[in-house]
Amino acid sequence: MKAVIRPSRASGRVSAPPSKSMGHRLLICAGLAEGKSTVKNVGMSQDILATLDCLRALGAGIEISGKDIHISGTGGGFEGSDLYCRESGSTLRFFIPICLLSRAQYTLYGSGRLLERPLSIYEDICREQDLGFKKSPGSLSVRGPLLSGDFRFAGNVSSQFVSGLLFALPLLDRDSRIHLIPPVESRSYIDMTMHAQSLFGVRTYWEDGNTIMVPGGQRYAGGDVSVEGDYSNSAFLEAFNMVGGDVTVLGLKGSSLQGDSVYRELYKKLSSGRPIIDLSDCPDLGPVLFALASALNGASFTGTERLRIKESDRIQAMKDELIKLGADLETEGDTVSIPGSVLHRPDVPLSGHNDHRIVMALSVLLSLTGGTIEGAEAVSKSFPDFFDILRRLNIEVDLYD
Repeated sequence: MKAVIRPSRASGRVSAPPSKSMGHRLLICAGLAEGKSTVKNVGMSQDILATLDCLRALGAGIEISGKDIHISGTGGGFEGSDLYCRESGSTLRFFIPICLLSRAQYTLYGSGRLLERPLSIYEDICREQDLGFKKSPGSLSVRGPLLSGDFRFAGNVSSQFVSGLLFALPLLDRDSRIHLIPPVESRSYIDMTMHAQSLFGVRTYWEDGNTIMVPGGQRYAGGDVSVEGDYSNSAFLEAFNMVGGDVTVLGLKGSSLQGDSVYRELYKKLSSGRPIIDLSDCPDLGPVLFALASALNGASFTGTERLRIKESDRIQAMKDELIKLGADLETEGDTVSIPGSVLHRPDVPLSGHNDHRIVMALSVLLSLTGGTIEGAEAVSKSFPDFFDILRRLNIEVDLYD
């Protein structure tokens, strides 16, 4: 799909989309619970649909009513099956330890770059415990049963490994501990997982700044919960304010655990100088911050390593597209430097690189210059109605198959 955007100024009031990150977590807890649950205000993105598909494969009953999902949980008991994770890294990494609870074999399938993304922490655990772990092009087969105990690994690879273990370990008979070798990055996402568990009656807690205690012998209890508004995707909507727009996003929780809520503070820094910004705890904001830096005063970014192992290599992807707009991006080690630029309309279409956050970041810049994005359908991964909302905000955009 092509998105053709004409120079236009965003203005208006919109509701924040539901948090994809919290949606995953609440749905999984409900799927592992005993009894029935309702998860309200769920955004039906491709990633969320992948998690629902995997819960069905494990035997959970799923009924969809608008934005409300009614779930009959598995109670933590299920047999071997095939799980289709689409392109969702969260889904894959969350479900691997859940599958390892069973002695049966599970095969998890992925598309795009999904199975190229790092899984070494789980592979190491399976090797140490003599569990099944066989990776093939496009799929991964695992076999348990996972044993409780002490788990030790680096805290700066991905918080999704921690969250995956947190979902599974409470269902084992004995206590476990997760020891994270500092630095611990994306801690807020770990806290979101622990908060979601608490809503379903499961207790996990930090013993100290690097150690999580997971009492065993617990069970998830069904309940009714609601997904809060999403700061990660709202950041793209409020980014239009940084280039002359007047957008108000409603429905964001003031006391949210979401790490990407920091975007408003970072936007202020971008507007007042040429700051140095650490992305270690908010890597998903990288593309939109790169885009805004190029249109404003420039900036330098540290802690960027994980941007190369997302849906695309987000550093190279943004460099390729910013050059077409008259900007530039330079790298040295884990630092990205972007000078402020006078952007111009690109002579050729921009590429979305099959990455939802690249497409949304480029859309902000094209509202200034005009232009075309090829592969714009990638927004369906996390924010399927993104372009519909842009139209409501008076951005002139046409979509073509």
